[in-house]
Amino acid sequence: YGAGQQCCYDSTGAQVLTADSIGGSTPDRAHDWGSPPFKKPPRIPGLSHWIYDVLSFYYCCLWSDNCHYYFKHRPSSDCRRYQSPSSAVVFGDPHFITFDGVSYSFNGKGEYTLVISEEKQLIVQGRTEPVKDSGTTIKATKLTAVAMTEGLSDIIEVRLDGRNDGLEVLRNQQTLSFAEQTWMDLQGVFVFSPTSTNVTIMFPSGAGVEVRRRGETMTTTVLLPEEFKDSTLGLLGKMNGDAKDDLALTNGQLVQNHSNPEELFNFGASWAVQNTSALFTYDSEYLLSTYYFVPRHDTSFIPVFSVPENPDDPLNNQAADICIGEGSQFCRYDILVGRSPLMGNATRVSFQSHVSLVDDLKPVISCGWLPPPTNGKKQGTTYLQGAKVQFSCDEGYTLSGSAERTCQSNGKWSGEDTSCLISSMKSR
Repeated sequence: YGAGQQCCYDSTGAQVLTADSIGGSTPDRAHDWGSPPFKKPPRIPGLSHWIYDVLSFYYCCLWSDNCHYYFKHRPSSDCRRYQSPSSAVVFGDPHFITFDGVSYSFNGKGEYTLVISEEKQLIVQGRTEPVKDSGTTIKATKLTAVAMTEGLSDIIEVRLDGRNDGLEVLRNQQTLSFAEQTWMDLQGVFVFSPTSTNVTIMFPSGAGVEVRRRGETMTTTVLLPEEFKDSTLGLLGKMNGDAKDDLALTNGQLVQNHSNPEELFNFGASWAVQNTSALFTYDSEYLLSTYYFVPRHDTSFIPVFSVPENPDDPLNNQAADICIGEGSQFCRYDILVGRSPLMGNATRVSFQSHVSLVDDLKPVISCGWLPPPTNGKKQGTTYLQGAKVQFSCDEGYTLSGSAERTCQSNGKWSGEDTSCLISSMKSR
């Protein structure tokens, strides 16, 4: 809702805390812009930020000698309690990586539930269409639209724009234009589109959806905070840290063999959207006849389940050059079945981006701020795993406890608390 932490970092990338510097991070009551509708808690407009954050900092710290008192009552957060979100992704000839890391392919044609959380009232749906090569339909599909809502929010839909190389964004079935501004705060949802090929949607629960256009495909990443644990179902799985129960059909039955493409196909088909709960816009004859007036899962469309091993295939060499390393099976499918090296390369990039994102979202170990001892000094203001902090005492005082402490992998400091004692007292 616009409030939060204003974080400052030094040249090494370490977070600066107010306990070490008055130029450090500060907790903010509101964002400068505020967040409409104003006068409705907890949406606090910018003037409150000025009065309660900025003015109090000046009067109680910068223009007085009471900084120590101010920072004692309003210390900056060291982010130790922050829990990074979990991510899942759909890319290429739809390949899926669930929140718990299960990867598979599902090439059904229709409209399907990617994520549903009844507890949080979040719904994210995806539409797939057959891949075409020079007008010829190939027995594989790709994601062409996603639609989402949370609670009573506006319905946001993002789809491939056939008129250009970008993405089209719709709000309640009406096109949104980002020509004059890159972000919009709408009913129960925030939409940000810095470029025509990138759209990010955020809901008040903390759920986020990022859609990127890569060539003729869409890569859709869903990020969910810890509060969604044990409450999600759909093609992106159960978010609970257990990969074994990720692929559950709508009837609760689990996929027994994750490497069986037919079994995976039946799992995906079970998540076809019900006609009454579809969130999509049907504003063309093609969409009406292909999706609206027919079952949401096309049972007549049977895709190619595995990559054909044809030594005479002219695309073999390109597939070998492009598809290297982890995730190469997805890339090879998109080139040798989808008949598109460009799509295969986009799939490779999307897969690598997701791997990097998952790595970036791993928890950061922090041991928290350490104070300097009374009548002493502290050297070191980094408190992450492996960081060392040294202590020394002023003249006339003797150090008691640890002269150096190291942040350990368990999030606790090594050694003992440090204090400085008057030398004569210690000698007695």
